Amino acid sequence: MQVSVETTSSIERVLTISVPAARVDEKVSSEVAKTAKTISIDGFRKGKVPVSVVKKRYGQGIRMDAVEQIMRDAYVEAIQKESIQPAGMPSIEPKNFAEGSDLEFVVKVEVYPEVALADNAAIKVDRVVSDVTDADVDTMLETLRKQNAEWTAVERASADGDQVTIDFVGYLGDEAFEGGAAQAHKLVLGSNTMIPGFETGIVGAKAGEERTISVTFPDDYQAENLKGQEASFKITVSEVAEQVLPELDDAFVEKFGLEEATIAALRAEVRKNMERELNQAVKAKLKNALFDGLLSINEVEVPSALVDQEVDALRKQAASQFGGEGFDASQLPAELFQEEATKRAKLGLLISEVIKQDDLKVDDDRVRAFLEDMAQAYQEPQQVIDFYLKNKEQLSQVQSAVLEEQVVDKLLESAQVTEVTLGYEDAIKPNAQAEEAGEEA
Repeated sequence: MQVSVETTSSIERVLTISVPAARVDEKVSSEVAKTAKTISIDGFRKGKVPVSVVKKRYGQGIRMDAVEQIMRDAYVEAIQKESIQPAGMPSIEPKNFAEGSDLEFVVKVEVYPEVALADNAAIKVDRVVSDVTDADVDTMLETLRKQNAEWTAVERASADGDQVTIDFVGYLGDEAFEGGAAQAHKLVLGSNTMIPGFETGIVGAKAGEERTISVTFPDDYQAENLKGQEASFKITVSEVAEQVLPELDDAFVEKFGLEEATIAALRAEVRKNMERELNQAVKAKLKNALFDGLLSINEVEVPSALVDQEVDALRKQAASQFGGEGFDASQLPAELFQEEATKRAKLGLLISEVIKQDDLKVDDDRVRAFLEDMAQAYQEPQQVIDFYLKNKEQLSQVQSAVLEEQVVDKLLESAQVTEVTLGYEDAIKPNAQAEEAGEEA
């Protein structure tokens, strides 16, 4: 077998492979003999069909199958011989497969690029510094009270924060439009769950009152026929209710199933959960900032096969979140995920190179600490730890996460880091919102 390799780009190789005719003929003869032992033809017993008859009747199909198998095998031999690391499936094009001649074919295949990492000292990141204060705990307890609040009907006019029960019908001109009506709909005024102007139009209404309000649908509204349209709603208020918060006492604490049903115990549990959430948010922000920095200082060409893999993963993720069970992820256009998929593929190559360059290995002690920390969010932490330790696939995911943490530590050793102090609420916000809060501060 002869192989020649042409480098057409940093991520593509073109292999021209030639296989001797004798090897092809030997493979074809072997397949014909196998077929003769298994097929039935009128006039012959099964397994007793002469090879000459099989070759005459099925020879062409057998030869094509044999050629395809030889090309696949020869391709594998060629990339091993030439030390080529394919990043995706090859494109194979036969050039000459005439009987009696050497088999010749051309393979185009994407390969992993050679990555030369830039100096990590060029990476600049902000490290968020934050603490959970007593005031933050008070705010969270107030949130818990609101989540467990009850609604009590009142006879006064409605105000922001009240819950109103309404019937309504929406009109475009004089015609009611589909999806614009509801009965006994409960709406908290000020929640901004309806289109602009709808909730403010009800403020001040009493139970039994009817109102007609005019609103304009936003230009980015999900229903195409309603975008930017002026509409009117006929609304009947059947009830106005105000929120009644439970007292922060031992009876309230009992709802949370703590071993000790006291306010002090609840505060301690709430603080512990908030500190865990804060720690995870701060770590995630730093990791994302470092990885963005790694991307910004390194140019790397990405094989389309790797991008396609990321597109498929993002499609499946989106389908599971929004499409529901049985939703066909392939219906989602690849263009929706192309930018994020390309970023993820690039980052994967860069992280792999950091791991390779610094000879990083998964730290088993950190894996154990990672599991113990994660398990604290569950009622039976040891059961969670045992589950991961006994499940190879799940444990592999944890090991990958720990290895990423080790990459973060390695990047931090040389990156330029600036500490930024944020309050708890801003620290746990997504990056863009937190950056805005930091600028305002």
